[in-house]
Amino acid sequence: MAKLYFRYGAMNSGKTTILLQVAHNYEERGMKVLILKPAKDLKAEKRISSRLGVEREVNYLIKPEDDVYKLVNKHKKDISCVLIDEAQFLEPIQVDQLMKVTVLLNIPVIAYGLRTDFKTNGFPGSTRLLELAHTIEELKTICRCGRKAIYNARYVNGKITIKGEQVAIDGMDNVTYESVCPKCYYEQIKDIKG
Repeated sequence: MAKLYFRYGAMNSGKTTILLQVAHNYEERGMKVLILKPAKDLKAEKRISSRLGVEREVNYLIKPEDDVYKLVNKHKKDISCVLIDEAQFLEPIQVDQLMKVTVLLNIPVIAYGLRTDFKTNGFPGSTRLLELAHTIEELKTICRCGRKAIYNARYVNGKITIKGEQVAIDGMDNVTYESVCPKCYYEQIKDIKG
């Protein structure tokens, strides 16, 4: 039976790079993958882009109103695996639809994304993936101090912030992110009134 996998990690943990490698592995064996990404991710338009500089066009940008099960079902005879980048931006109902893809269509789905936002709150899509996925895997990265990074600190004009909308794309509107450990995160925000 196919499974729904959720592979999560802080920024810079290699999620997109690993997704691209998985796609390559399938295709090298003559199998076809369907690569999806939520349209909310404006960073590379209709592409997924790794910080290492590797990128690839996606097959489909998922809008919040899209039924992902119906989308995959249209292509089911050609698809060996569904790969999703930036899965934290999925709607919870779309995660339910991905579970249906694995159970009813017997197609594995591997979703890559962040677990939490810059305020350490769960993204709705990630929370639902944590609730439903057959397999949950953490991809690890390190903080500047050498400890394991699990938080994504947001900086606006070079200053850390804990205010703002949940979604702000890295590199747009003077927003940047850094993967940090809990100790460095709390040391940086200790003087911020939130």
